[in-house]
Amino acid sequence: MTVLVVTNDFPPRQGGIETFVRALCDELPDVVVYTSHEPGDRAYDATLPFPVIRDRATMLLPTARITRRAAQLLRTHNADRVLFGAAAPLGLMGPALRRAGARRIVAMTHGHETWWAGVPGARRALRRIGDAADTLTTVSSWCAEQITPALSPAAAARMRRLTPGVDTSRFHPGCGGEQIRKGLGLEGVPVAVCVSRLIPRKGQDTLIRAWPRVLAAVPAAKLLLVGGGPDRERLEGLAAGVAESVVFTGAVPWADIPPYVDAGDVFAMPCRTRRFGLEPEALGIVTLEASATGKPVIIGDSGGTPDTVRHGETGYLVDPYNPAAVAARIIQLLTDPVHAKALGTTGRTWVEQEWTWTRSGAVLRELLDI
Repeated sequence: MTVLVVTNDFPPRQGGIETFVRALCDELPDVVVYTSHEPGDRAYDATLPFPVIRDRATMLLPTARITRRAAQLLRTHNADRVLFGAAAPLGLMGPALRRAGARRIVAMTHGHETWWAGVPGARRALRRIGDAADTLTTVSSWCAEQITPALSPAAAARMRRLTPGVDTSRFHPGCGGEQIRKGLGLEGVPVAVCVSRLIPRKGQDTLIRAWPRVLAAVPAAKLLLVGGGPDRERLEGLAAGVAESVVFTGAVPWADIPPYVDAGDVFAMPCRTRRFGLEPEALGIVTLEASATGKPVIIGDSGGTPDTVRHGETGYLVDPYNPAAVAARIIQLLTDPVHAKALGTTGRTWVEQEWTWTRSGAVLRELLDI
């Protein structure tokens, strides 16, 4: 029972969805991937234990040509299961792939489908995608609430939750943070770390605005911003008044991320919903990776983020538009290491029990009837 994975979200491109789709491939017994062209893809694909077919396009769309190619690959590889890495818009190919021999079709949703559900033309397309799939998956309870009204009753009844997992063998307490601190000159000082792309939705600007308050209570504190992105220049300008206390690392390869998470005493990402609700944080797997590393977490209340933290037990949800509230939580955890450690320990246990790739893989195999 070979699974054809049709996706735009696949390494070497970095991102949460790319990591999600790639890890799920390891949970399937026989898989072939059809995806878009990316710089460096040939060298990356050579390392994989399954075939990857790259289209000449840099983005797959449900055009006639790409639909024919997907159907051809389905037949060539004797695949009878299809997994769409992102339901919209690739799931529109579902009926054609069903005619080509697909017995089971699973289409994954992440966050952008929530705005499809609210826009009339896109809403109709999402309804068609849901009707064409055996199952539409969602990553969080919030996403399910947003998407369900756009679906037919039958498709809504078939929805299932499929969340990313965390590799707790990579993300664990002591996975290299001391070496990162040493290399960045952060030894012996309190550190709040944020690991994310530098884009407005992730809330690094709120952290910077909160930082003078943090420094007033914890003068030696450092803010470690890990990641690259288009918002860096603006953030550096915003941090001019506290520049000696804010460290920008630039982009870090995904494989090297765990030690940077481990380098903080507190993980903070006051992410927020932008563009009138069209840009939410659908889940936030990095929050769970931080918990797996034994860090207390401070997360903006946006979209599905409440699913990634047990407020008061593994960390805190905060108003992402309130720098004073964010600062207060950071100060609380930096000045009470016993409480911070207790939150981190609880978070690690929770991730080990509820957020494993083995668990996610079992759900997917059930949905694909493997």
